[in-house]
Amino acid sequence: MKSIREFSLNDQRVLVRCDFNVPVDGKGNILDDFRIKQTIPTIKYLLDQKAKVVLMSHLGEPEGKVVESLKMDRVAEKLVELLGVEVIKENNCIGPEIEGHTNNIKPNQIVLLENLRFHKEETENNLEFAKQLSFLGDIYINDAFGVCHRPHASVVGITGYLESGAGFLLEKEISNLDKLMKNPEKPMVALIGGKKVETKSKFIENISEVADFVIISGLIKKEVTEKNIQFKHAEKIIGPIDSLDSLDIDEKTIQMFCEKILQAKTVLWNGPFGKFEDKKYEAGTLALAKAIVDSNAFSVVGGGETVEFISKQGMLDKFSHVSTGGGAMLSYLSGETLPGLEGLK
Repeated sequence: MKSIREFSLNDQRVLVRCDFNVPVDGKGNILDDFRIKQTIPTIKYLLDQKAKVVLMSHLGEPEGKVVESLKMDRVAEKLVELLGVEVIKENNCIGPEIEGHTNNIKPNQIVLLENLRFHKEETENNLEFAKQLSFLGDIYINDAFGVCHRPHASVVGITGYLESGAGFLLEKEISNLDKLMKNPEKPMVALIGGKKVETKSKFIENISEVADFVIISGLIKKEVTEKNIQFKHAEKIIGPIDSLDSLDIDEKTIQMFCEKILQAKTVLWNGPFGKFEDKKYEAGTLALAKAIVDSNAFSVVGGGETVEFISKQGMLDKFSHVSTGGGAMLSYLSGETLPGLEGLK
């Protein structure tokens, strides 16, 4: 996989796949800009190298239709605020007019394409659509780890048309997740919250190969029991003792989980432990977050809800690495092949 550092970028149009899929309200106002901030180092580097910067991303699930609240206008405003440069927001993501604009980008100016998923061809990995996108750049950089598990046109198809490489955020994600899986400092504890065991059982199986303890939420434990799912390292897997479908974990369980966490040198956390969005039921998840911070372990956190929770608590900078990818992180740590990474090889 080629790094952004290996390209000669001066006066080249660099088409960057970003992950600007941020939470927005019904009017399109950005509720959390964490993901946008994470790709700023890549964009700044391109500007410093005198590249012509063209950014593209999806936002939400418009399913091939134009949805007013999912337009990229607010993202453009946020980029201006974070970078202090002019951002030209296009009204589409393909076409000769936009190609013309990309050829005439001035220094300290950025072109931001409209939401890729306004075209159904994006999620279909339509090669004609990928080719149209490729007309807007001379080099393709993937900096969107959060969509690397999706075989989409702007992630996979486009790599067949342009010389391709990885941005700083993508490199950082892979290096931190590899540190977890390949040579973690022991003891290692993994916390897997939320529900939907079918999306997490492969991950639990894989992570229990390297972790000393895998702590799971009550809802996952309940499903594991009901569906009679067998794990190879069942002795490492710990869940709440009782009240598996309660909205928060009880004091006894919090104490048991925190004891394990405080002994850890490496911690991985994905998914909340209770209905944290209601303040009445956030105590358990908050106690676990604080224990991870207090452990001083190398800590990696991922998953939309988990990141949203620690962000609201003002704890983002207390963790060693906060991943921008929920599904992509689970897929990678489950040992699956990510199409977006394969495309860069």
